[in-house]
Amino acid sequence: MRSELFFTTSPWFILLCLLVGVLYAYLLYKPEPSWSKQLNIFLAVLRGTLVSIICFLLLSPLVRSTETSVDKAKIVLAVDNSQSTAQQGQPTLGALNEVRQKLAEQGYEVSVQTLDQAAAEVALDSIKFNQKTTDLSALLNNVRSNYEGRNLTDVILLSDGIVNQGVSPAYGNYPFKVHTVAIGDTVPKRDVQIRNVTANRVAYMGNQFPVQTDIVATGFAGRSTTVSLRQGGRTIATQNVVIDKNDFFKSVTFNTSSTQKGVQHYTVEVGGISGEFSTRNNRREVYIDVIDGREKILLLALAPHPDIKALRSIIEQNENYELDVRALSAANNLNEILEKPYDLVILHQLPDAGGVGNEYVRRLMQKNTPIFFILGNQSAPAATSTLSRTVQIAGNPGQIDKVTGRFNNSFQLLNLDASGLDLLERLPPLSVPFGEYRLVPGSEVVLYQRVGSVATTKPLLALNTAGDRKVAILAGEGLWQWRQEEFSITEKQVIVDELFRKVIQLLSVKEDKRKFRVYPVSAEFDAGETVAFQTEIYNDIYEKIYGQEVRLDITDESGKAQTYTYTHSAENPRFEISGLGEGVYRFKATANMRGGQQEVSGQFVVRDIEIEALNTTADFGLLRELAQRTGGEFVQPNTLETLVQMMTANRPPDRLESSEEMVELVHLKWLFFLLLLLATTEWGLRKYSGSY
Repeated sequence: MRSELFFTTSPWFILLCLLVGVLYAYLLYKPEPSWSKQLNIFLAVLRGTLVSIICFLLLSPLVRSTETSVDKAKIVLAVDNSQSTAQQGQPTLGALNEVRQKLAEQGYEVSVQTLDQAAAEVALDSIKFNQKTTDLSALLNNVRSNYEGRNLTDVILLSDGIVNQGVSPAYGNYPFKVHTVAIGDTVPKRDVQIRNVTANRVAYMGNQFPVQTDIVATGFAGRSTTVSLRQGGRTIATQNVVIDKNDFFKSVTFNTSSTQKGVQHYTVEVGGISGEFSTRNNRREVYIDVIDGREKILLLALAPHPDIKALRSIIEQNENYELDVRALSAANNLNEILEKPYDLVILHQLPDAGGVGNEYVRRLMQKNTPIFFILGNQSAPAATSTLSRTVQIAGNPGQIDKVTGRFNNSFQLLNLDASGLDLLERLPPLSVPFGEYRLVPGSEVVLYQRVGSVATTKPLLALNTAGDRKVAILAGEGLWQWRQEEFSITEKQVIVDELFRKVIQLLSVKEDKRKFRVYPVSAEFDAGETVAFQTEIYNDIYEKIYGQEVRLDITDESGKAQTYTYTHSAENPRFEISGLGEGVYRFKATANMRGGQQEVSGQFVVRDIEIEALNTTADFGLLRELAQRTGGEFVQPNTLETLVQMMTANRPPDRLESSEEMVELVHLKWLFFLLLLLATTEWGLRKYSGSY
């Protein structure tokens, strides 16, 4: 380290500092002392030095420190320790360790990193080839991040080139050379495997749903096997597969159904053939969430109308909805609709001016079901205003106005494309009741009325989500014309459909008002991954509270239960469980609260996909391309010595790094202790000699 002193003032002030110190000491020790003359001179020197240094520090001198260090050339041994490399990777570690020792003797700093050790130093003899996925791009990116700004010149990558996660490493940009050591067998194995399984994540109870599996076979032309679909240990379907060529591929589809609600566990398995390389890839697990039913929507209309068909088309785009369309003018018994549980009721031109449907509306309003009012020429605006609690309309019955829609840009409850909704101003006008419109407090406007070219503040589409019941109102009829005109302009029916689909979704979605909630942070976890549960507990005014003891019971598919207890805290609102095997798990959480014992239940899935078993053919082409793109060498374990010789002959120089720091002299700690020593020594001698 080298240090230099700089002055922010003229160096001549140093003489002034010395003069002040001498003058101060002379005046202090000029009287005839009671101690010896030699001691008096020594004390004067101490005081003069102390005062001079303090005065010098007042000049704010600066110290520049320059430190130079040597950053040796570094090499990282990156080891692909996935399961596919276990057979040839473990024996190669010995040769790799010799390479490490030889490079270290040449002055290199050599470290080891693996797929599961992103930042920590790894010992070669402790590497286990047990990783279930291979992401070489992530491995090299971690090396780049860990050695950013350091003198990393080369990376030696031991791998079979099989990548089953992330992007190809050949397309990455790395500031170092990547030398690839290829292991594994590039000759395709004689094998039969399930390459992929496709199935719906959600199905409805009682409905048929497909499970499609892709079968791949290599080297078994003329042989046959069976593909089976099993549930709970019971085979529910089987198909024969005849392998007609050495490179064989076929998709097999099973159509099945379930009468049980919840996540159902299915197994697709292909029968083994004598002589195949591995049977680990002969089966795949499938998990399908079977739900009890769709959300039920009632569309009750005064009479048939083109808007009814338009609304049906919009609602039925969502498979989670079950639509029941009824008209009061039809000669059928409507009393049954009053007994059915609906998630949303849409009333078209009800209540009506003639009072035909008043009784049905009154009885429907007795429930807390969300309501969507759509007005028309036969509606009773005054009665609708009373029931809707959203918009108050004062006008003469029978008088209508023609308006278009204008989107309210300040509306934030739904994620809508404001620029796309400008199209509404170009669509045909709706027929709305003429009169004065007043927005009820708590309501929000989605669309305003636009009369000709005049933009008004009268609501056309508004909703109120506060209180026990969510309510929306569209103050006009003619929705069918909007959809037709949009298709005429854009050849699509997207803007209008999305607007009303999201409004209907907002109204029909059920709000979770439970005060005790426990749920897994994900519906699915990988085998070996920690399963985390989030806990939320609220008081009567829905403020989060903590300190409650929670009991968590987890049951696997065989009925074996495990019980855990934990205390809910603000510092750690999650409870984590590790070591769960593959399968469907059901959980039940309970806690004692002021209102008694609260309980919540649910389910989650732990998957164990044998990704490493799906592809066992080494990809040396990828390793060659990676080495070529980065300026490295492609070698195999038996030619590692040539790589060591090349790196020894072309060893890059070490890098000198300098760091410079400029600080005020007063910030140096040793200076404080020097001043303290001068002052303490002077004071101690004076006191010892009988003075202060």
